[in-house]
Amino acid sequence: MTREELIDQIKEKRTFLCVGLDTDLQKIPKHLLDCDDPVFEFNKVIIDATKDLCVAYKPNIAFYEMLGPKGWESLKKTIEYIPSNIFTIADAKRGDIGNTSGYYANTFFNTYDFDAVTIAPYMGSDSVTPFLAHTNKWAIVLAMTSNVGGLDFQFQKDQQGERLFEKVIKKSMEWGNDRNTMLVVGATRADLIDDVRKIAPDTFLLVPGVGAQGGSLEDVVHAGMNKDCGLLVNSSRGIIYASDQEDFGQVAREKALGLQKQMELHLANSGVIH
Repeated sequence: MTREELIDQIKEKRTFLCVGLDTDLQKIPKHLLDCDDPVFEFNKVIIDATKDLCVAYKPNIAFYEMLGPKGWESLKKTIEYIPSNIFTIADAKRGDIGNTSGYYANTFFNTYDFDAVTIAPYMGSDSVTPFLAHTNKWAIVLAMTSNVGGLDFQFQKDQQGERLFEKVIKKSMEWGNDRNTMLVVGATRADLIDDVRKIAPDTFLLVPGVGAQGGSLEDVVHAGMNKDCGLLVNSSRGIIYASDQEDFGQVAREKALGLQKQMELHLANSGVIH
């Protein structure tokens, strides 16, 4: 998906919501466990309930690969079921040397036809540039994450006072551009998104951590929205596990609709839509 197509979807649907498909057999409604493919059945209901309220879906690959071949099959069926006008993100956090990264890129872009992959950039250009060789595909680089452990490295300063996450963003913008590279920026670090925007004013940010993790949508929008929106705000548990009963699809829709309405107001107030 191109940048223009993504922006068009945001304006048309009046939302920048990304729904995380972190499908856990221990958390899905029990009645689905009798199905031949409980993971896909759960995902299908969530997709049907939210596809007009979001512009992206983000399966966390760990929840699928732990199930072995059956999990990969559930993932493939899920991606094929998602409407083609919705942006798909493989939350895989891959990062390896060039040859291996090339195979990872082929896996998620060709075998599974995702639009984007999250990437851990610690090994430098080798771990990112193979993903950028694919036309109309995206590398989403981990920059400033919302987890507690992110404090271990990401905020360390060099002798000039530059923090590591700032170095990562600057280098990422040398490898790619705002048409093939996004950045992961945690919602719980919303007070620092201004610093990200100083380095990457036009780059799309994938922002996890709103909802169950305590991040504020208003704070994220205030610091991160640009003229094209420039945000994909992810919610996983707060939507997909809002109910563990047979009404889970309806309740998920209600939660997604609530976020969509908030996002519509922010888009209007920021002049992205009219």
